[in-house]
Amino acid sequence: MNLSHVTKLKTKSKKRVGQGHGSGRGKTAGRGTKGQKARNKVAIYFEGGALPLTKRLPFLRGKGRNRSLQEKPYIINVQALNVFPKDAIVDIESLAKQNIVPLESAKKKGVKILGDGELQVALTIKLQASKGAAEKITKAGGKVEN
Repeated sequence: MNLSHVTKLKTKSKKRVGQGHGSGRGKTAGRGTKGQKARNKVAIYFEGGALPLTKRLPFLRGKGRNRSLQEKPYIINVQALNVFPKDAIVDIESLAKQNIVPLESAKKKGVKILGDGELQVALTIKLQASKGAAEKITKAGGKVEN
């Protein structure tokens, strides 16, 4: 039998501080004597009364200050869809299989198709498309389902 393999029968209980002289942690309860830390908890960001770091840093200025936090969708032009076979269904998963967009972030942000270039293949599009892109898709014999 090895002592390192013996199962624990009792867990150590939490040390109760400030419970009188007999406990060994009475009176000051391990905090020493006097001072700020002896009396109460000090906030982790407190810097001894000096101007805090958050106030020392400059304001957020210039470009990107009023930027929207809403993420814009991935933009794909119609000409990029020529890699698909005839009568294929184009959605986020099929675009990810063709390595046109990354799957996880495209699901989060979304995908929009714009009308730059020409489309030679009839496709069924199950994504958001601009008016120009929708015209080119229907002209090529495909359809847009949103």
